[in-house]
Amino acid sequence: MARLKVTQVRSAIGRKQNQRHSLRSLGLKRINDVVVKEDRPEIRGMIFAVNHLVSVEEVE
Repeated sequence: MARLKVTQVRSAIGRKQNQRHSLRSLGLKRINDVVVKEDRPEIRGMIFAVNHLVSVEEVE
């Protein structure tokens, strides 16, 4: 199964509550935090909610 490397590149300060919750659910706490997650619809939905705050790469 594919995996996604998610990096937080912008701050969550001043963002909506659901966006802050999505970042925390992904495991991101601060700028430059990196997590590797399975490529699933739930994860894609959370990434879509905060796509302006994160960068995403596919990893093997």
